[in-house]
Amino acid sequence: MDWQSLSQKALDAAYNQAVYAPNMPEVLARLSRQSQDARKTLGLPRRLVYGAKVVEGIDFYPSSNLQNPTLIFIHGGSWQVGHAEENAFAAPAIVNAGFHFAVPDFSPVDDFGGDLRGMIKQLKATVAYLYRYMQDQDGNPHDFFLCGFSSGAHLAGVLLTEDWSDLGINEYPFKGALLCSGMYELTPVSRSFRREFVTLNESTIAALSPQHNLDKILCPVSVAYGTDESPEFQRQGCEFIEALKSKSKHVTGLVAKGLNHFEIIETLGSMDSKLFKLLLDLKT
Repeated sequence: MDWQSLSQKALDAAYNQAVYAPNMPEVLARLSRQSQDARKTLGLPRRLVYGAKVVEGIDFYPSSNLQNPTLIFIHGGSWQVGHAEENAFAAPAIVNAGFHFAVPDFSPVDDFGGDLRGMIKQLKATVAYLYRYMQDQDGNPHDFFLCGFSSGAHLAGVLLTEDWSDLGINEYPFKGALLCSGMYELTPVSRSFRREFVTLNESTIAALSPQHNLDKILCPVSVAYGTDESPEFQRQGCEFIEALKSKSKHVTGLVAKGLNHFEIIETLGSMDSKLFKLLLDLKT
């Protein structure tokens, strides 16, 4: 269904996860417990500081070999909430699969007066920091993968389109990306209730919609969403996959049957899930 045919009430509901995921509190509680368990299993992560603000740190879970690739996970939370320590649920599986696992903390959009570019600047700084960190540790800075969920998938999608030369990175920094349940074209978002806390105009929509900047994406991308997500999040994922295909980009799609917005990302912690296999396929 075309989003423009939705009533204001229906459009607002389509960008409100609680409406289409009534078990949201239960799943988030499970993810929190799993994150606590992960920190016990792996030990507390290294806390890498990439900036001057208290929030500007990265939870880094190293794997057994310095030369292993690094997976950077951008958490969700409607651009407003979320912390790295609450997003360690998949760390054991990811580390066991041979990745270093890096989860950055970053400021909510409210701290930037609704301007998403402040969050992008912080996340670019995390990538640049990790690039230098891996160099200093005699690790592998040329083997970075990106994963994002929900609003984090949007932010990760924007990172795929950014220029990095201003941060001293003269190569495309990512070997692949897994984007789960994200938003890739911000026009309908700007018409939903989210406009109350995110400032979007014609210029920022063009710059911060990955679907408007497909030519800048230079790595394989996997895009996943569940059949029990809101109609808008399903449409966003489906149309982004088709847009990438239209530009002959290397893209793989996953439509997870019977899973809602939070249930699908929970499966990233299971090494035999379809979502986890998408990640492994990017690595090979």
